[in-house]
Amino acid sequence: MAAEADGTLRRVLRFRDLVVYGLLFIAPMAPVGVFGTLDAKSHGAVALVYVVATVAMAFTAYSYAQMVRVAPVAGSVFTYARLGLGESAGFVAGWMALLDYLLIPAVAYLFSGIAIEALVPAVDRWVWTAVAVVITTGLNLWGVRAAALAGLLVLALEIAVLIVFVSAAVVQLAAHGARRDWVSPFTGQGPFSTSAVLAAVSVAVLSYLGFDAIASFAEETTSTAWVARAVLTCLVVAGLLFVVQTYLAALLAPMSAAELAEEPARQGSAFYDTVDAAVGSWLHDLVALSKAVGAAFAALAGQAAAGRLLFAMGRDRRLPPVLAKVGGRSGVPARALVVAALVTLVAAVWAARSDEGLDRLVSIVDIGALSAFTLLHASVIGWFWVRRHADRPHVVRHVVVPLLGMGVTVAVMVAASGVAQVVGAVWLAVGLVVLLAEFRRGTTG
Repeated sequence: MAAEADGTLRRVLRFRDLVVYGLLFIAPMAPVGVFGTLDAKSHGAVALVYVVATVAMAFTAYSYAQMVRVAPVAGSVFTYARLGLGESAGFVAGWMALLDYLLIPAVAYLFSGIAIEALVPAVDRWVWTAVAVVITTGLNLWGVRAAALAGLLVLALEIAVLIVFVSAAVVQLAAHGARRDWVSPFTGQGPFSTSAVLAAVSVAVLSYLGFDAIASFAEETTSTAWVARAVLTCLVVAGLLFVVQTYLAALLAPMSAAELAEEPARQGSAFYDTVDAAVGSWLHDLVALSKAVGAAFAALAGQAAAGRLLFAMGRDRRLPPVLAKVGGRSGVPARALVVAALVTLVAAVWAARSDEGLDRLVSIVDIGALSAFTLLHASVIGWFWVRRHADRPHVVRHVVVPLLGMGVTVAVMVAASGVAQVVGAVWLAVGLVVLLAEFRRGTTG
Protein backbone atom coordinates (compact mmCIF):
# COMPACT_ATOMS: atom_id res chain seq x y z
CA MET A 1 0.00 0.00 0.00
CA ALA A 2 3.04 2.30 -0.20
CA ALA A 3 1.88 3.57 -3.56
CA GLU A 4 -1.36 4.89 -2.08
CA ALA A 5 0.49 6.67 0.70
CA ASP A 6 3.02 8.61 -1.34
CA GLY A 7 1.10 9.23 -4.56
CA THR A 8 3.66 7.51 -6.77
CA LEU A 9 2.70 5.90 -10.06
CA ARG A 10 4.25 2.64 -11.21
CA ARG A 11 6.76 2.57 -14.08
CA VAL A 12 5.42 -0.27 -16.21
CA LEU A 13 4.81 1.19 -19.67
CA ARG A 14 7.08 0.59 -22.65
CA PHE A 15 7.57 2.56 -25.87
CA ARG A 16 5.00 0.39 -27.65
CA ASP A 17 2.42 1.09 -24.95
CA LEU A 18 2.91 4.84 -25.29
CA VAL A 19 2.45 4.70 -29.06
CA VAL A 20 -0.67 2.56 -28.60
CA TYR A 21 -2.20 5.09 -26.19
CA GLY A 22 -1.41 7.95 -28.57
CA LEU A 23 -2.78 6.26 -31.70
CA LEU A 24 -5.84 5.03 -29.83
CA PHE A 25 -6.61 8.57 -28.70
CA ILE A 26 -6.13 10.01 -32.19
CA ALA A 27 -7.85 7.04 -33.94
CA PRO A 28 -6.27 5.74 -37.18
CA MET A 29 -9.46 6.48 -39.16
CA ALA A 30 -10.19 9.88 -37.61
CA PRO A 31 -10.74 11.53 -41.03
CA VAL A 32 -13.81 9.38 -41.73
CA GLY A 33 -16.20 11.80 -40.05
CA VAL A 34 -14.73 15.02 -41.49
CA PHE A 35 -13.65 13.82 -44.95
CA GLY A 36 -16.60 15.42 -46.74
CA THR A 37 -16.22 18.73 -44.94
CA LEU A 38 -12.50 18.94 -45.69
CA ASP A 39 -12.99 17.87 -49.30
CA ALA A 40 -15.56 20.61 -49.84
CA LYS A 41 -13.59 23.30 -48.01
CA SER A 42 -10.31 22.57 -49.80
CA HIS A 43 -11.89 22.31 -53.27
CA GLY A 44 -10.82 18.68 -53.46
CA ALA A 45 -7.26 18.98 -52.11
CA VAL A 46 -8.09 16.89 -49.04
CA ALA A 47 -4.86 14.84 -48.98
CA LEU A 48 -2.79 18.04 -49.15
CA VAL A 49 -4.80 19.37 -46.21
CA TYR A 50 -3.54 16.52 -44.05
CA VAL A 51 0.04 16.96 -45.23
CA VAL A 52 -0.07 20.62 -44.17
CA ALA A 53 -1.93 19.79 -40.94
CA THR A 54 0.71 17.22 -39.99
CA VAL A 55 3.46 19.79 -40.50
CA ALA A 56 1.47 22.36 -38.50
CA MET A 57 0.98 19.99 -35.56
CA ALA A 58 4.64 18.97 -35.71
CA PHE A 59 5.47 22.29 -34.05
CA THR A 60 3.32 21.32 -31.06
CA ALA A 61 4.73 17.79 -30.97
CA TYR A 62 8.25 19.20 -30.99
CA SER A 63 7.47 21.54 -28.09
CA TYR A 64 6.09 18.59 -26.12
CA ALA A 65 9.27 16.66 -26.86
CA GLN A 66 11.36 19.57 -25.57
CA MET A 67 9.47 19.94 -22.29
CA VAL A 68 8.90 16.27 -21.50
CA ARG A 69 12.68 15.86 -21.30
CA VAL A 70 12.78 18.69 -18.77
CA ALA A 71 9.91 17.39 -16.62
CA PRO A 72 9.00 13.73 -17.24
CA VAL A 73 6.02 13.74 -14.84
CA ALA A 74 2.28 13.15 -15.08
CA GLY A 75 1.23 16.81 -15.12
CA SER A 76 2.03 17.39 -18.80
CA VAL A 77 1.31 20.99 -19.86
CA PHE A 78 0.32 21.91 -16.28
CA THR A 79 3.84 21.12 -15.11
CA TYR A 80 5.55 22.58 -18.18
CA ALA A 81 3.82 25.95 -17.82
CA ARG A 82 4.67 26.07 -14.12
CA LEU A 83 8.34 25.65 -14.95
CA GLY A 84 8.49 27.95 -17.93
CA LEU A 85 5.97 30.65 -17.01
CA GLY A 86 5.33 30.43 -13.27
CA GLU A 87 2.83 28.93 -10.84
CA SER A 88 -0.19 30.95 -11.94
CA ALA A 89 0.35 30.24 -15.63
CA GLY A 90 0.80 26.57 -14.78
CA PHE A 91 -2.58 26.47 -13.11
CA VAL A 92 -4.23 28.22 -16.08
CA ALA A 93 -2.61 25.76 -18.50
CA GLY A 94 -3.79 22.79 -16.45
CA TRP A 95 -7.25 24.30 -16.06
CA MET A 96 -7.68 24.85 -19.81
CA ALA A 97 -6.29 21.39 -20.55
CA LEU A 98 -8.96 19.94 -18.25
CA LEU A 99 -11.60 21.30 -20.59
CA ASP A 100 -10.00 19.17 -23.30
CA TYR A 101 -9.10 16.08 -21.30
CA LEU A 102 -12.44 15.80 -19.49
CA LEU A 103 -14.65 16.38 -22.52
CA ILE A 104 -12.81 14.83 -25.47
CA PRO A 105 -13.54 11.34 -24.09
CA ALA A 106 -17.21 12.37 -24.02
CA VAL A 107 -17.00 13.17 -27.73
CA ALA A 108 -15.39 9.81 -28.44
CA TYR A 109 -17.96 7.93 -26.34
CA LEU A 110 -20.73 9.69 -28.25
CA PHE A 111 -19.16 8.73 -31.59
CA SER A 112 -19.16 5.15 -30.33
CA GLY A 113 -22.82 5.36 -29.32
CA ILE A 114 -23.83 6.84 -32.67
CA ALA A 115 -21.96 4.14 -34.60
CA ILE A 116 -23.47 1.28 -32.59
CA GLU A 117 -26.96 2.79 -32.85
CA ALA A 118 -26.56 2.73 -36.65
CA LEU A 119 -25.94 -1.03 -36.40
CA VAL A 120 -28.53 -1.69 -33.66
CA PRO A 121 -31.17 1.06 -34.07
CA ALA A 122 -33.57 -0.52 -31.57
CA VAL A 123 -31.46 0.78 -28.67
CA ASP A 124 -30.98 4.53 -28.17
CA ARG A 125 -27.46 5.91 -28.62
CA TRP A 126 -27.25 7.26 -25.05
CA VAL A 127 -27.53 3.70 -23.70
CA TRP A 128 -24.60 2.51 -25.83
CA THR A 129 -22.67 5.63 -24.81
CA ALA A 130 -23.16 4.86 -21.12
CA VAL A 131 -22.20 1.20 -21.61
CA ALA A 132 -18.96 2.26 -23.32
CA VAL A 133 -18.12 4.55 -20.39
CA VAL A 134 -18.64 1.77 -17.84
CA ILE A 135 -16.57 -0.83 -19.71
CA THR A 136 -13.57 1.39 -20.44
CA THR A 137 -13.56 2.91 -16.95
CA GLY A 138 -13.36 -0.60 -15.55
CA LEU A 139 -10.31 -1.32 -17.72
CA ASN A 140 -8.62 1.91 -16.62
CA LEU A 141 -9.22 1.07 -12.96
CA TRP A 142 -7.86 -2.45 -13.48
CA GLY A 143 -4.42 -1.07 -14.25
CA VAL A 144 -2.46 0.82 -16.88
CA ARG A 145 -0.87 -2.33 -18.35
CA ALA A 146 -4.25 -4.09 -18.68
CA ALA A 147 -5.74 -1.03 -20.39
CA ALA A 148 -2.71 -0.76 -22.71
CA LEU A 149 -3.03 -4.44 -23.69
CA ALA A 150 -6.74 -4.10 -24.43
CA GLY A 151 -5.97 -0.93 -26.37
CA LEU A 152 -3.33 -2.75 -28.43
CA LEU A 153 -5.89 -5.35 -29.50
CA VAL A 154 -8.41 -2.68 -30.50
CA LEU A 155 -5.75 -0.68 -32.33
CA ALA A 156 -4.80 -3.84 -34.25
CA LEU A 157 -8.48 -4.21 -35.24
CA GLU A 158 -8.63 -0.60 -36.46
CA ILE A 159 -5.43 -1.00 -38.47
CA ALA A 160 -6.77 -4.25 -39.97
CA VAL A 161 -9.97 -2.51 -41.10
CA LEU A 162 -7.92 0.33 -42.55
CA ILE A 163 -5.81 -2.20 -44.46
CA VAL A 164 -8.99 -3.81 -45.81
CA PHE A 165 -10.21 -0.41 -46.98
CA VAL A 166 -6.88 0.45 -48.62
CA SER A 167 -6.69 -2.95 -50.33
CA ALA A 168 -10.27 -2.74 -51.60
CA ALA A 169 -9.71 0.82 -52.84
CA VAL A 170 -6.54 -0.16 -54.71
CA VAL A 171 -8.35 -3.09 -56.36
CA GLN A 172 -11.19 -0.79 -57.44
CA LEU A 173 -8.80 1.80 -58.81
CA ALA A 174 -6.82 -0.85 -60.72
CA ALA A 175 -9.97 -2.36 -62.19
CA HIS A 176 -12.08 0.71 -62.93
CA GLY A 177 -9.78 3.72 -62.63
CA ALA A 178 -10.26 6.89 -60.61
CA ARG A 179 -13.32 9.15 -60.66
CA ARG A 180 -11.06 12.20 -60.23
CA ASP A 181 -7.67 13.15 -61.59
CA TRP A 182 -4.92 11.11 -59.90
CA VAL A 183 -3.15 14.19 -58.48
CA SER A 184 -6.29 16.16 -57.60
CA PRO A 185 -6.25 15.14 -53.89
CA PHE A 186 -3.05 17.22 -53.70
CA THR A 187 -3.83 19.94 -56.24
CA GLY A 188 -7.59 20.29 -55.92
CA GLN A 189 -10.33 20.24 -58.54
CA GLY A 190 -10.21 23.41 -60.58
CA PRO A 191 -8.07 26.46 -59.69
CA PHE A 192 -5.89 25.86 -56.64
CA SER A 193 -6.80 27.99 -53.63
CA THR A 194 -4.30 28.49 -50.82
CA SER A 195 -6.91 30.15 -48.61
CA ALA A 196 -9.32 27.23 -49.11
CA VAL A 197 -6.63 24.70 -48.12
CA LEU A 198 -5.69 26.70 -45.02
CA ALA A 199 -9.36 27.00 -44.02
CA ALA A 200 -9.63 23.21 -44.21
CA VAL A 201 -6.36 22.79 -42.28
CA SER A 202 -7.90 24.71 -39.36
CA VAL A 203 -10.46 21.91 -39.12
CA ALA A 204 -8.09 19.03 -39.92
CA VAL A 205 -5.67 19.80 -37.07
CA LEU A 206 -8.43 18.76 -34.69
CA SER A 207 -8.08 15.18 -35.97
CA TYR A 208 -4.72 15.03 -34.18
CA LEU A 209 -5.96 15.91 -30.71
CA GLY A 210 -4.79 13.16 -28.41
CA PHE A 211 -1.15 12.55 -29.32
CA ASP A 212 -0.25 15.01 -26.54
CA ALA A 213 -1.83 12.68 -23.97
CA ILE A 214 1.29 10.51 -24.19
CA ALA A 215 3.10 13.08 -22.05
CA SER A 216 0.63 12.37 -19.22
CA PHE A 217 2.11 8.87 -18.83
CA ALA A 218 5.70 10.08 -18.33
CA GLU A 219 5.79 8.85 -14.71
CA GLU A 220 4.65 5.38 -15.72
CA THR A 221 7.26 4.56 -18.37
CA THR A 222 10.24 2.35 -17.74
CA SER A 223 12.38 4.87 -19.65
CA THR A 224 11.44 8.56 -19.77
CA ALA A 225 13.48 8.96 -22.97
CA TRP A 226 10.73 7.07 -24.81
CA VAL A 227 8.05 9.70 -24.18
CA ALA A 228 9.35 12.39 -26.54
CA ARG A 229 10.06 9.76 -29.20
CA ALA A 230 6.55 8.32 -28.84
CA VAL A 231 4.92 11.76 -29.22
CA LEU A 232 6.74 12.40 -32.49
CA THR A 233 6.21 8.83 -33.73
CA CYS A 234 2.45 9.03 -33.17
CA LEU A 235 2.17 12.26 -35.11
CA VAL A 236 4.13 10.93 -38.10
CA VAL A 237 2.26 7.60 -38.22
CA ALA A 238 -1.13 9.28 -37.87
CA GLY A 239 -0.25 11.79 -40.58
CA LEU A 240 0.73 9.05 -43.03
CA LEU A 241 -2.45 7.07 -42.33
CA PHE A 242 -4.61 10.18 -42.77
CA VAL A 243 -3.00 11.16 -46.07
CA VAL A 244 -3.28 7.64 -47.55
CA GLN A 245 -6.94 7.07 -46.68
CA THR A 246 -8.11 10.54 -47.75
CA TYR A 247 -6.17 10.29 -51.02
CA LEU A 248 -7.84 6.98 -51.91
CA ALA A 249 -11.28 8.12 -50.77
CA ALA A 250 -11.00 11.29 -52.88
CA LEU A 251 -10.14 9.27 -56.00
CA LEU A 252 -13.20 7.03 -55.47
CA ALA A 253 -15.67 9.69 -54.29
CA PRO A 254 -18.93 9.60 -56.28
CA MET A 255 -19.46 13.35 -55.75
CA SER A 256 -17.09 16.15 -56.66
CA ALA A 257 -15.83 18.62 -54.07
CA ALA A 258 -18.04 21.31 -55.61
CA GLU A 259 -21.12 19.09 -55.31
CA LEU A 260 -20.31 18.40 -51.66
CA ALA A 261 -19.95 22.13 -51.04
CA GLU A 262 -23.42 22.68 -52.54
CA GLU A 263 -24.94 19.92 -50.38
CA PRO A 264 -23.61 20.31 -46.81
CA ALA A 265 -25.98 17.63 -45.55
CA ARG A 266 -24.04 15.02 -47.56
CA GLN A 267 -20.64 15.96 -46.15
CA GLY A 268 -20.91 14.01 -42.90
CA SER A 269 -21.57 10.70 -44.67
CA ALA A 270 -19.28 11.35 -47.65
CA PHE A 271 -16.66 8.76 -46.67
CA TYR A 272 -19.30 6.07 -46.06
CA ASP A 273 -21.07 6.98 -49.32
CA THR A 274 -17.74 6.56 -51.13
CA VAL A 275 -17.22 3.12 -49.58
CA ASP A 276 -20.76 2.07 -50.50
CA ALA A 277 -20.44 3.23 -54.09
CA ALA A 278 -16.95 1.88 -54.73
CA VAL A 279 -16.83 -1.34 -52.69
CA GLY A 280 -20.14 -2.24 -51.08
CA SER A 281 -22.23 -2.01 -47.92
CA TRP A 282 -20.27 -4.81 -46.22
CA LEU A 283 -17.22 -2.54 -45.93
CA HIS A 284 -19.48 0.30 -44.79
CA ASP A 285 -20.67 -1.84 -41.87
CA LEU A 286 -17.14 -3.00 -41.09
CA VAL A 287 -15.86 0.58 -40.97
CA ALA A 288 -18.81 1.61 -38.78
CA LEU A 289 -18.12 -1.25 -36.34
CA SER A 290 -14.43 -0.34 -36.23
CA LYS A 291 -15.32 3.29 -35.53
CA ALA A 292 -17.68 2.22 -32.75
CA VAL A 293 -15.09 0.13 -30.91
CA GLY A 294 -12.19 2.43 -31.77
CA ALA A 295 -13.98 5.52 -30.50
CA ALA A 296 -14.73 3.85 -27.17
CA PHE A 297 -11.06 2.99 -26.71
CA ALA A 298 -9.99 6.44 -27.84
CA ALA A 299 -12.10 7.61 -24.92
CA LEU A 300 -10.32 5.07 -22.69
CA ALA A 301 -6.99 6.72 -23.51
CA GLY A 302 -8.48 10.18 -23.02
CA GLN A 303 -10.01 9.25 -19.69
CA ALA A 304 -6.67 7.84 -18.55
CA ALA A 305 -4.93 11.10 -19.50
CA ALA A 306 -7.60 13.16 -17.73
CA GLY A 307 -7.10 11.08 -14.59
CA ARG A 308 -3.35 11.72 -14.67
CA LEU A 309 -3.87 15.47 -15.04
CA LEU A 310 -6.32 15.56 -12.12
CA PHE A 311 -3.86 13.44 -10.14
CA ALA A 312 -0.96 15.81 -10.83
CA MET A 313 -2.96 18.94 -9.99
CA GLY A 314 -4.22 17.31 -6.80
CA ARG A 315 -0.70 16.24 -5.80
CA ASP A 316 0.49 19.83 -6.22
CA ARG A 317 -2.47 21.12 -4.18
CA ARG A 318 -4.02 22.97 -7.12
CA LEU A 319 -7.07 20.74 -6.86
CA PRO A 320 -8.31 18.74 -3.83
CA PRO A 321 -5.39 16.51 -2.70
CA VAL A 322 -7.73 13.52 -2.40
CA LEU A 323 -7.31 13.20 -6.18
CA ALA A 324 -3.64 12.34 -5.71
CA LYS A 325 -4.30 8.96 -4.07
CA VAL A 326 -2.98 5.95 -5.97
CA GLY A 327 -4.45 2.48 -5.60
CA GLY A 328 -2.09 0.04 -3.91
CA ARG A 329 -3.05 -2.92 -6.10
CA SER A 330 -3.79 -1.25 -9.42
CA GLY A 331 -1.08 1.41 -9.25
CA VAL A 332 -3.38 3.94 -10.95
CA PRO A 333 -4.93 7.21 -9.64
CA ALA A 334 -8.29 5.54 -9.06
CA ARG A 335 -10.12 8.46 -7.46
CA ALA A 336 -9.05 10.87 -10.18
CA LEU A 337 -10.13 8.34 -12.81
CA VAL A 338 -13.56 7.95 -11.21
CA VAL A 339 -14.05 11.73 -11.11
CA ALA A 340 -13.02 11.99 -14.77
CA ALA A 341 -15.38 9.13 -15.66
CA LEU A 342 -18.35 10.76 -13.90
CA VAL A 343 -17.82 14.11 -15.63
CA THR A 344 -17.40 12.34 -18.96
CA LEU A 345 -20.51 10.20 -18.41
CA VAL A 346 -22.72 13.21 -17.67
CA ALA A 347 -21.38 15.18 -20.66
CA ALA A 348 -21.60 12.22 -23.05
CA VAL A 349 -25.15 11.20 -22.09
CA TRP A 350 -26.33 14.84 -22.24
CA ALA A 351 -24.82 15.24 -25.70
CA ALA A 352 -26.32 11.93 -26.85
CA ARG A 353 -29.79 13.15 -25.87
CA SER A 354 -29.39 16.60 -27.44
CA ASP A 355 -29.63 17.38 -31.16
CA GLU A 356 -26.77 19.91 -30.97
CA GLY A 357 -24.82 18.16 -28.24
CA LEU A 358 -22.04 16.78 -30.44
CA ASP A 359 -21.28 20.07 -32.20
CA ARG A 360 -21.15 21.96 -28.91
CA LEU A 361 -18.91 19.39 -27.23
CA VAL A 362 -16.46 19.34 -30.14
CA SER A 363 -16.13 23.12 -30.25
CA ILE A 364 -15.54 23.36 -26.50
CA VAL A 365 -12.89 20.61 -26.57
CA ASP A 366 -11.05 22.38 -29.36
CA ILE A 367 -10.72 25.62 -27.40
CA GLY A 368 -9.40 23.81 -24.31
CA ALA A 369 -6.78 21.87 -26.25
CA LEU A 370 -5.59 24.80 -28.34
CA SER A 371 -5.33 27.08 -25.30
CA ALA A 372 -3.16 24.50 -23.55
CA PHE A 373 -1.01 24.07 -26.68
CA THR A 374 -0.47 27.83 -26.85
CA LEU A 375 0.77 27.94 -23.25
CA LEU A 376 2.96 24.90 -23.95
CA HIS A 377 4.79 26.81 -26.71
CA ALA A 378 5.16 29.82 -24.43
CA SER A 379 6.62 27.51 -21.77
CA VAL A 380 9.39 26.37 -24.12
CA ILE A 381 10.39 29.99 -24.75
CA GLY A 382 10.13 30.81 -21.05
CA TRP A 383 12.18 27.84 -19.83
CA PHE A 384 14.96 27.73 -22.38
CA TRP A 385 15.26 31.30 -23.66
CA VAL A 386 13.96 33.66 -20.94
CA ARG A 387 15.06 31.72 -17.86
CA ARG A 388 18.07 30.24 -19.66
CA HIS A 389 17.76 26.74 -18.20
CA ALA A 390 20.08 25.35 -20.86
CA ASP A 391 23.78 25.67 -21.49
CA ARG A 392 23.17 26.92 -25.02
CA PRO A 393 19.59 28.01 -25.81
CA HIS A 394 18.92 27.49 -29.51
CA VAL A 395 17.02 30.23 -31.31
CA VAL A 396 15.32 27.84 -33.77
CA ARG A 397 14.36 25.06 -31.33
CA HIS A 398 13.50 27.30 -28.39
CA VAL A 399 12.06 30.41 -30.06
CA VAL A 400 11.21 30.02 -33.76
CA VAL A 401 9.49 26.62 -33.55
CA PRO A 402 7.37 27.54 -30.49
CA LEU A 403 6.37 30.85 -32.09
CA LEU A 404 5.29 29.06 -35.28
CA GLY A 405 3.34 26.59 -33.14
CA MET A 406 1.64 29.46 -31.30
CA GLY A 407 0.74 31.02 -34.63
CA VAL A 408 -1.04 27.82 -35.69
CA THR A 409 -2.96 27.33 -32.44
CA VAL A 410 -4.00 30.98 -32.12
CA ALA A 411 -5.15 31.07 -35.76
CA VAL A 412 -7.34 27.99 -35.24
CA MET A 413 -8.82 29.47 -32.03
CA VAL A 414 -9.67 32.69 -33.88
CA ALA A 415 -11.43 30.64 -36.55
CA ALA A 416 -13.43 28.67 -33.93
CA SER A 417 -17.16 29.17 -33.43
CA GLY A 418 -18.42 32.02 -31.29
CA VAL A 419 -20.05 29.58 -28.86
CA ALA A 420 -16.74 27.78 -28.32
CA GLN A 421 -14.94 31.06 -27.71
CA VAL A 422 -17.54 32.16 -25.17
CA VAL A 423 -17.44 28.83 -23.31
CA GLY A 424 -13.64 28.92 -23.30
CA ALA A 425 -13.68 32.47 -21.92
CA VAL A 426 -16.16 31.51 -19.20
CA TRP A 427 -14.10 28.44 -18.26
CA LEU A 428 -10.98 30.60 -18.09
CA ALA A 429 -12.80 33.16 -15.92
CA VAL A 430 -13.88 30.42 -13.50
CA GLY A 431 -10.29 29.18 -13.34
CA LEU A 432 -9.01 32.67 -12.57
CA VAL A 433 -11.56 32.94 -9.73
CA VAL A 434 -10.32 29.62 -8.31
CA LEU A 435 -6.72 30.81 -8.65
CA LEU A 436 -7.52 34.08 -6.87
CA ALA A 437 -9.26 32.19 -4.06
CA GLU A 438 -6.20 29.97 -3.63
CA PHE A 439 -3.92 32.99 -3.58
CA ARG A 440 -5.98 34.69 -0.87
CA ARG A 441 -6.13 31.50 1.17
CA GLY A 442 -2.35 31.19 0.89
CA THR A 443 -1.69 34.75 2.02
CA THR A 444 -4.07 34.53 4.97
CA GLY A 445 -3.22 30.97 5.96
